[in-house]
Amino acid sequence: MKYVDEFRQHKLAKQLAAAIRDEVDTGRSYHLMEFCGGHTHAIFRYGVQDLMPGNVRFIHGPGCPVCVLPVGRIDNAIHLVEAEDVILCTYGDLLRVPASGRNSLIKVKAAGGDVRMVYSTQDALNIARENPARQVVFLAIGFETTTPPSAVALQQARREGLKNFSLFCNHVLTPAAIQNILESPEVREIGSVAIHGFFGPSHVSSVIGSRPYEFFAEEFQRPVVIAGFEPLDVMQSVLMLIRQLNQGRYEVENEYTRVVTREGNQKAQRLVAEVFELRRSFEWRGLGLVPYSALKIKADYQEYDAEQRFQIPVSPAKEVKGCECPAILRGAKRPTDCKLFGVVCTPDNPMGSCMVSSEGACAAYWSYGRFRQPEAKSA
Repeated sequence: MKYVDEFRQHKLAKQLAAAIRDEVDTGRSYHLMEFCGGHTHAIFRYGVQDLMPGNVRFIHGPGCPVCVLPVGRIDNAIHLVEAEDVILCTYGDLLRVPASGRNSLIKVKAAGGDVRMVYSTQDALNIARENPARQVVFLAIGFETTTPPSAVALQQARREGLKNFSLFCNHVLTPAAIQNILESPEVREIGSVAIHGFFGPSHVSSVIGSRPYEFFAEEFQRPVVIAGFEPLDVMQSVLMLIRQLNQGRYEVENEYTRVVTREGNQKAQRLVAEVFELRRSFEWRGLGLVPYSALKIKADYQEYDAEQRFQIPVSPAKEVKGCECPAILRGAKRPTDCKLFGVVCTPDNPMGSCMVSSEGACAAYWSYGRFRQPEAKSA
């Protein structure tokens, strides 16, 4: 690949759309889950759904790291600021996610709490170096893509002897979430959510490789195609999934070969394994408690673990009443099924994390006008 534009060519998109129309079996449906929120936004931004036959449907999954963080963990972060008087550093999207009582980190900041938006773990380390008399906590979130930088930060902190730096770890794992969805009653027992195939996340797969998805393809009889984020990537991946389904194959294929390999980034994997280990259980927004689906800091680095350094209370937390973000993250509903969407829930006044995050499904529907009715589009 020389230029991104190579994967946005209108002529090739039309050719792929024609190939998909030729391949589909008009007597069956193709419900394909894009796990990653980046794919959701690519589909809507470039109008990929509009190029699909009527029996090809995209289902939005939980692959938005800000979206899946439960309300209780945001409450915990607010507690660190208000009760422990720490400098809390985190990424921008997370500041506006509603916590209990319609509170949020940005409201805490407006009230005088020391909450700082950073672009990287290195920014958080610099703040700790510049404020040796204050405790600095980095609120770490994300899938396997953002975990290696967190591991590097802890190693640096230990090398430098930064006693005022710690990490509030909320890193979660993609394979466990996919398994949880496929084992959910909505998919296996009730059948209200039909998922015939998966788009494997691209950035995550660049770290973990395509190997971890082989279990799902074989065990649950669902094909997986690792897909890039450009529109032609997504359309080629649709074609690959349709061909597998038509032929009765359930394999892992890699469309994103320019970045992803079967084994992944083994250096990054070793780095993560040195610093982190599996949690027995972790709560996801929308999925509930999922066993072995998240990471915690190993005992060797526990002096940099905010959960060990501070007394963080465990208290029940509830979603905003009427918000369907949890069901949207499971693929059980779409943003337009939520009564709050576009009425009281907008980007300026978000009720749930799916409207806040740049990878959230509700944000995608709003940003690219997918909530509008056909007659409104033509007006």
